[in-house]
Amino acid sequence: MVVLEVNSCPSGNKSMPFLEDGEEQGGYRRLLTHSFLPLLERRRNLPKGGLAVLYDKNFQEASGCAAVLADLTGEDVLLAPLPDDAPECPVRFDEGLLEVRDEEGDWRPIRAAFRYVTRRPWHRIPVRTRTFVYNPVIGCLAGGRNKILASKAYEFLNAEHQHKGLSIRSPETVRDVGYEEIPFWVQRFGGYAVVKNPYSNSGQGVWTLTSEADLEAFLALEHVYDRFLVQALIGNSGWTAEHKGSRYFHVGTMPDRQGRIFVADIRLMVCNGPDGFKPVAIYARRAREPLSSDPQATSAWDMLGTNLSERDAGGGWNADTDRLMIMDRRDFNRLGLGPDDLVEAYVQTVLAVTAIDRLAESLTGARGGLRSRLFRSMNDDRVLFDEILR
Repeated sequence: MVVLEVNSCPSGNKSMPFLEDGEEQGGYRRLLTHSFLPLLERRRNLPKGGLAVLYDKNFQEASGCAAVLADLTGEDVLLAPLPDDAPECPVRFDEGLLEVRDEEGDWRPIRAAFRYVTRRPWHRIPVRTRTFVYNPVIGCLAGGRNKILASKAYEFLNAEHQHKGLSIRSPETVRDVGYEEIPFWVQRFGGYAVVKNPYSNSGQGVWTLTSEADLEAFLALEHVYDRFLVQALIGNSGWTAEHKGSRYFHVGTMPDRQGRIFVADIRLMVCNGPDGFKPVAIYARRAREPLSSDPQATSAWDMLGTNLSERDAGGGWNADTDRLMIMDRRDFNRLGLGPDDLVEAYVQTVLAVTAIDRLAESLTGARGGLRSRLFRSMNDDRVLFDEILR
């Protein structure tokens, strides 16, 4: 089990079978009762106001959370869209106080909000808020949506716990790579590499390179940010043996009737509260095309990319649910995983989010704002820094 990415707003509850038949609120209830509500109760000096769920995509997941929160609290919960670069939206911050415009057009103060804003949340939500924001933006900047700092956070935690036999496993990663340097690092990995926009999500801004043509296509694109990550590609075991670019390779799913195996990943949602960590939901996703011994058999992304999110022509989001593998007897058995694998995945997940949380604490100033000088020394990306609402 290898950690590829951590997401500060993970989905999964909508795809998780009920643990008990009568438990219709499923993981939404576990997440809110184990984590959100106990943490809210511990907050002191919150402003007066209501509750809200903020989102920019995945309406089903966000609305499910809002509905269960309303049931648990007996309060109205405002479900507020906060898309990126929208000319108008029903959300604003007034000196750190979140306000949401209701259906009557009135601005209502919010004392606590569940954030499901995934794309550049620091562009619209300040780091320091008077409103209690669950999944705070500092968690995104410290690694939850910042792959550069996530990689550094993993190294810090691994150094601290190496004598205990605990470590976060991830592909070999080169950070803070300038655009002009990328071809040299791809060559260093034997021509097989993954280049990532450090701040993207939903499978956007990830380029799997297995040929010179892939590299040229990437270099021909326009890019927003100044810094990139280059990682060793995890592919077929034959590629790894031949090019020595990665110490990891994909085992793949159980063979189908044609003897084909597919790259698959596991997405594990955990939450943390006063009683510690708890698993909430789990599902898997497979690639579009089978894993081949020939890296040029098809598009590298179709063979290796597992993300289900897709942009439509209008700029919205769709999900390719045909590749979703939920945790039931029909789908999940195809992964060929045992209980030990799932325990290992859980441990890796908890270690990764703990590492990011610790770095987030270090980046938070005494008054709750971002320690800008420290952050910039660790992540010197001018474009990103200009986006942050400080």
